[in-house]
Amino acid sequence: MAIYIDPPLWPAHGTHFSHLVSDTSLDELHAFAAAAEIPERAFDGDHYDVPERRFDELVAAGAVPVEARLLVRKLIASGLRIPARRRNKSLKVPLLNRWEAIMPGHDALFLDLLDRWSEPHRHYHGCTHLLSVLEALDLLTEPAGAPRTVLLAAWFHDAVYRGTAGQDEEESARLAEDRLTAAGLPEADVAEVVRLVLVTSDHRPEPGDDDGALLSDADLSVLGGEPEEYARYVAAVRKDYAHVGDADFAAGRAAVVRHLLELDPLFRHRRAKELWLDAAHRNLKGELA
Repeated sequence: MAIYIDPPLWPAHGTHFSHLVSDTSLDELHAFAAAAEIPERAFDGDHYDVPERRFDELVAAGAVPVEARLLVRKLIASGLRIPARRRNKSLKVPLLNRWEAIMPGHDALFLDLLDRWSEPHRHYHGCTHLLSVLEALDLLTEPAGAPRTVLLAAWFHDAVYRGTAGQDEEESARLAEDRLTAAGLPEADVAEVVRLVLVTSDHRPEPGDDDGALLSDADLSVLGGEPEEYARYVAAVRKDYAHVGDADFAAGRAAVVRHLLELDPLFRHRRAKELWLDAAHRNLKGELA
């Protein structure tokens, strides 16, 4: 039994927050939180959000510090993580905090995007995936943070999702162009967001395209999960393509996996390679086999 805490990476309310989780039970987590006088309102379904100023104090009280990706894996392994189908509602606040950091005063656009990412036919390509990409960008760019155009491209890269590869990215790019132009974003920034969204259609950024590589790496970070996490990802993708027959899906999925294995490099940023490359190759080869 243990309580784990990740680094204070998640910005909100003028500070940064850590996540506090148990690898055993919510009872254990609530008991630790009560002893540390963490307010009940800080609990968010499967974890507590705690401000940066309390990090050292909580570690001294017994919380084990781990990287964010390891904390997520331990939470998944515990069986306590809220499934994606239930988590979308609980993600509204953390996603809103992130949106306000890059597009303050554009609540209507946020709600439109949230509705799109929360569509009931999405199983993998939903709010959990969006937040995972944003968290991966945090990990790859800490402490500086990702450029605003990269973050906006993450918000729009699957904003249109009907399960039609290529067409979804093109429609998402057009949506970004329309909505961000209407929001008053400079023309050059809009064009860059559109370009970045299109990069995610094949994950082949040109050499020297650091921002395209950054978004591509974050979007593919799921490939580097533990085997159980990867299996859940593949199962969720299958549900996203429920309109495709088994034989056609198997053939299409095999082509996607072969494409990913042929990408050289699969990940471009040094940190992404350290975090996900070995596990991604293991997972992809295992799936293809």
